[in-house]
Amino acid sequence: MSPRTICVNPIRAMNPTTKTRFSMRSINRTTQCRYIRTASSRSDQTMRLSDGRTLGYAEYGCETGYPLMIMHGYPQCRLEASALDHIFRQRRIRVIAPERPGFGLSTGQPNRCIMDWPADVQALAHHLNLSRFAIMGGSGGGPYALACARMLPQDMMSAVGIFAGAGDWRAGAHHMPWIYRVSMLAAEHWPAGLRGSLAFVLWILRNGLNTEMATRRINDYLLKDRDQHDESVEERRAQLLRIIFEPFAQGTGPAAYEAKLLSQDWGIKFGDITYNNIHIWHAEKDWNSPLTMTEYYVKLLSNKPSFRVFEGDTHFTIHRHLDEILSELIPESP
Repeated sequence: MSPRTICVNPIRAMNPTTKTRFSMRSINRTTQCRYIRTASSRSDQTMRLSDGRTLGYAEYGCETGYPLMIMHGYPQCRLEASALDHIFRQRRIRVIAPERPGFGLSTGQPNRCIMDWPADVQALAHHLNLSRFAIMGGSGGGPYALACARMLPQDMMSAVGIFAGAGDWRAGAHHMPWIYRVSMLAAEHWPAGLRGSLAFVLWILRNGLNTEMATRRINDYLLKDRDQHDESVEERRAQLLRIIFEPFAQGTGPAAYEAKLLSQDWGIKFGDITYNNIHIWHAEKDWNSPLTMTEYYVKLLSNKPSFRVFEGDTHFTIHRHLDEILSELIPESP
């Protein structure tokens, strides 16, 4: 790791504020759940961090449910979880989805590293008066969930889950598809080229997805599960497009920089993670994040996690097991 990526995490220096204890026993599951809709008032929230940065976050699911902090994937933002709002409501889960520096509403953080992230998560928990919650990192959010398991106070986390998480590149870059290897090299040696490539892809998407043909196909796709959603197809299409483009609201630089973070040493000493309630779920045929690269760091964890591999699934089909996964992460009773 180069000197500019070595970070001292400020989490221990933070002064805790007054908090309200939240446990599963405090929830009366027979009462009517108050829903958090995906209106902009709930999905476009911000807070000011101690260093002056803005942290963007969204809330989904059941307002009175058990809190779950979701670490979004790559390249994504706080809006990613909105697609699963109906599932969170059904399961009475209150989802808080913060976005990392430079994505969406969150201010950039020069020379940040993965181990900086837990301090932002703890600050948000204090802001929302949460003293205990579950954590789940999906895809590119997986390493950030592991960083939380390493740095956050253990009594603050009821469980930490990693869902189709990014793998450790030290297992060997040859496991990754060639396009990701090229992107990794560009992120390290030619970041301007990667930023330009991402900008070009976004330009193509903006022009292509606004055509009549694309609108018709998106509508047909969204009609398949319209019974599970309260919003109209038009509203869901607009939200889908926002999910795609919002991560790049501040340009492509943050995404290019995070590509570098995810493909180098994460700065996490796996053997020093003493937290003992980690759950990892991965797909057997995940070419986006090969299983071998996840198995690499699982073997290095001092406390062996619950590790499940879904046979036959890929990075894009493992979501079929989300209800089962949420049951393991947030059981009906503690």
